[in-house]
Amino acid sequence: MIKFYYNMAPNPMKVALCLEEMGLPYEPVPVDTRKGEQHSPEFLAINPNAKVPVIIDDGETIFDSNAILLYLGEKTGKFLSKKRGEMLSWLMFVASGIGPYSGQAVHFRNFAPEPKEYAVNRYTFEAQRHWGILEARLGKQQFMCGDSYSIVDMALWGWSRLIPFVLGPEAPKQFPNLQRHLAEVSARPAAVRALALKDKHAFKAEMDEAAKLAMFPHLGKKVA
Repeated sequence: MIKFYYNMAPNPMKVALCLEEMGLPYEPVPVDTRKGEQHSPEFLAINPNAKVPVIIDDGETIFDSNAILLYLGEKTGKFLSKKRGEMLSWLMFVASGIGPYSGQAVHFRNFAPEPKEYAVNRYTFEAQRHWGILEARLGKQQFMCGDSYSIVDMALWGWSRLIPFVLGPEAPKQFPNLQRHLAEVSARPAAVRALALKDKHAFKAEMDEAAKLAMFPHLGKKVA
C-alpha cells in the first residue's frame, strides 16, 4: 500500500485527488507543518527538502507533487494526455509558475514583515499573469489538455481552490473559466473524497510565532 505524507495545503491535495481518481489504496500519514514535523529526522530521511507531499510506493520514495502525479500516471496508465509534450509543458507550468508565484504572493501579503510593498506588487503581478494564461487556455477548451481530464487538471485544482487567498476575495470574478474548471473538478467523487481527508486529522490552525518559525525557518536565522 502507498504511504502518503500530507497536509491540506495545495500541493498535497492534488496528490490526494490523484490517488482517489486512480483508485489506489493508500495510507494517509499527516505531517503538521505548523508544528514543525517536517523538520524531524524521520521525515528528512524521506524528503531532505522538508516539504509535503511525499509518497512511498513499494519501497520507492517520490517527492514534489507534480513528480508524484506523473509517477502515478505512468504507473497506472491513467489520466495521461495523448499529447505528451503538451501535458508535460502544462504540468511544469503549474509546478514552476502557478505554485511558486502564488505561494510567494500569499507569503509577502500575509506573513512578511515590513517593508514589503515591492515584493507584494512583484509576486501579485506574476501570480495574476500566470493565472491569466490558464484562464485564456480554459476559455478555449474544457480541460487543460483538450477534452480529456488529466493529471494537469489535478495539479491545477490543487491551487485554483486558493485563488481568493492568493489574489483577494474578488479575484475569482476575473477568472470565470478557471471557476468553471474548479467547479467541474470539485464535483467529481474523487475530489469529494480527497477533501474529506480534513476529517481524518486535526492540523494546527494557529499561525502563531512557533508556527511561523516552523513554516519560515529563515525568520529565526540571519543570512549573511
